[in-house]
Amino acid sequence: MTILTLGLTPDNQQFTTTILSAVYQFKLIWRGSFWCMDILNAQSSPIILGLPLVTGTDLLGQYQHLGLGFSLFVQNESGETPQQSDLGNGTQLIIRTY
Repeated sequence: MTILTLGLTPDNQQFTTTILSAVYQFKLIWRGSFWCMDILNAQSSPIILGLPLVTGTDLLGQYQHLGLGFSLFVQNESGETPQQSDLGNGTQLIIRTY
């Protein structure tokens, strides 16, 4: 098991990272009242679209059938759903591989 913390900023953002030898693109977008995340493969094909960033649960728990081999968690100091200015300011995205 490996744990990786992704550095975020309080802006809409897109970045690429390698997890278990596979390349993933992450897109985080503020939707007016919540942060939303898209996960794409290296060829920009969608894997998961429109995933709300909430605390207290494995964001990929309902997608285990995809066999990605990792979990995603939102962690922040308050334990509440991140607000627009929270990403990178006390809120992190945690990846835990199986």
